[in-house]
Amino acid sequence: MTRQASIAVCAGALILALAAPLAAHHAITAEFDQSKPIKFTGVIKKVEWTNPHIYTQVEVKEEDGRTVVYRVEGGAPNSLFRQGWRPDSFKVGETVTVTGIRAKLETSMNIGGAIITTADGRRLVAPGAGREEPPPARSQP
Repeated sequence: MTRQASIAVCAGALILALAAPLAAHHAITAEFDQSKPIKFTGVIKKVEWTNPHIYTQVEVKEEDGRTVVYRVEGGAPNSLFRQGWRPDSFKVGETVTVTGIRAKLETSMNIGGAIITTADGRRLVAPGAGREEPPPARSQP
């Protein structure tokens, strides 16, 4: 293999390696529907501190008595860590209020673009939230 061909192969491999993470990350509108705002208060059941986003499972008692567990998407662990958040910043059993947008898929319990507010006023703002409060929520299905 000539030197020029080796350089071209290495450059191509480098471009692919750098582009792969960009392709893997998606816009919030890829999964979530901005026309489906939601706001609820519930109890943290689990915090999943994993890449590429953390997820906080929040259990909510609906008006009809049903219990629903929403999976709230947060930011990347590294980004949240730099902002002072840690895996134990949220405690299982802690009451939080969540504002965000529902997933496009009707059966999904994922919430994106979320702001999670603890009882003592701490706020975790997820990527895509882009505002202090989402539009008023419609009644939940």
